[in-house]
Amino acid sequence: MGPIISTRALKKVYQMGATVVEALKSITIDISRNEYVALMGPSGSGKSTLMNLLGCLDTPTSGSYYLNGQLVSELDDDDLAEIRNKEIGFVFQTFNLLPRLTALDNVALPLVYAGIGKAERMERAARMLELVGLGDRMHHRPNELSGGQRQRVAVARALVNEPSLILADEPTGNLDSKTSYEIMELFERIHAEGNTIILVTHEMDISRHAHRIIRLRDGLIESDEPNREVVRLLVEV
Repeated sequence: MGPIISTRALKKVYQMGATVVEALKSITIDISRNEYVALMGPSGSGKSTLMNLLGCLDTPTSGSYYLNGQLVSELDDDDLAEIRNKEIGFVFQTFNLLPRLTALDNVALPLVYAGIGKAERMERAARMLELVGLGDRMHHRPNELSGGQRQRVAVARALVNEPSLILADEPTGNLDSKTSYEIMELFERIHAEGNTIILVTHEMDISRHAHRIIRLRDGLIESDEPNREVVRLLVEV
């Protein structure tokens, strides 16, 4: 079975007035199923652009991107939207929860777009909230939850469609240290259950949870290597 993600010479160019910005110059990577990868790099390195391409939120200027064996770099917007809903679970720094909906309804939202009936939506959403430790908060709205609880709701929503890939963009950026640690523990549990996770972060403490770290600089891959600390611990276990 091939990699879940495969890119070849991926390039993204933006035209900003008279200025041409090469956000990504040539990115070639393979990511296997059940990998836990951190994307790192300074501001302007291209990591957010790469995540947008991997998440099918944008299309490359040139190069190819295969997700689960499907060439997605040449799909139109409607097909990309379908891929996003079916194959990818997103976790954002700002949670992106709808304020008027309960935690349960927020988690169930991707299933509405997938055409799943209400009874099954509610059952699956409740199961995901139990998984992230919020079984007793499912009828609360976001403003009735702490930051950490809101991010757990976002994680449950990302998982509810049983996606091939979890993309997390600075998922602890708005959280204190203790809550950040709890969210990263949750990601480790999700990874242990067989999920593929790509984490975008600029924080070394957060990247240390990943098993592989890809560093970008000036639109190119600066380094791509295993997180030796995690690999060593896994071998010792």
